[in-house]
Amino acid sequence: MKTPNTCVATYKTHNAADDAVKSLQKAGFEMKKISVVGNDYHTEEHVVGYYNTGDRMKAWGKIGAFWGGLWGILFGAAFFVIPGIGPMVIAGPLVSAIAGGLEGAVIAGGLSALGAGLASMGIPKNSIVRYEKSLSAGNFLLLYNGTEEEVATAAALLLEKTDHDGVETHNEADVG
Repeated sequence: MKTPNTCVATYKTHNAADDAVKSLQKAGFEMKKISVVGNDYHTEEHVVGYYNTGDRMKAWGKIGAFWGGLWGILFGAAFFVIPGIGPMVIAGPLVSAIAGGLEGAVIAGGLSALGAGLASMGIPKNSIVRYEKSLSAGNFLLLYNGTEEEVATAAALLLEKTDHDGVETHNEADVG
């Protein structure tokens, strides 16, 4: 299991989130440890969710080019309709965490599938509720999951060089 140390940055626009991913990439951060979550609208109303963690997934929605670009550098892609939050597009290892929760039917403690995925990355429930509200408001989340040192460095880079709304770090002790 991955070390549950995670940096979470919130962005108002997909451009700001994209710039942050590129900033981490230029700094040499491992792309397999980055996830991006955001609200997008799919034209097919009957889709409940689909994902692909191997090959690239075709981009769609009103900001499809943004997601297509992320899927080219991040590992994993998914589209889920999450009750109470709406249609979510996700790129990165958070896809596997959510899919694992869905496949095992383990959505504990009243958390959504997204919340269960976030909890598995070391994020406490009170922060999950805040992040889900932020996503419902149309914001984007960027998550970096790694060692305590990697997370601290990622947080410092995001704090210094990106147009974020907030950056927080979470570790194993936070979940308790």
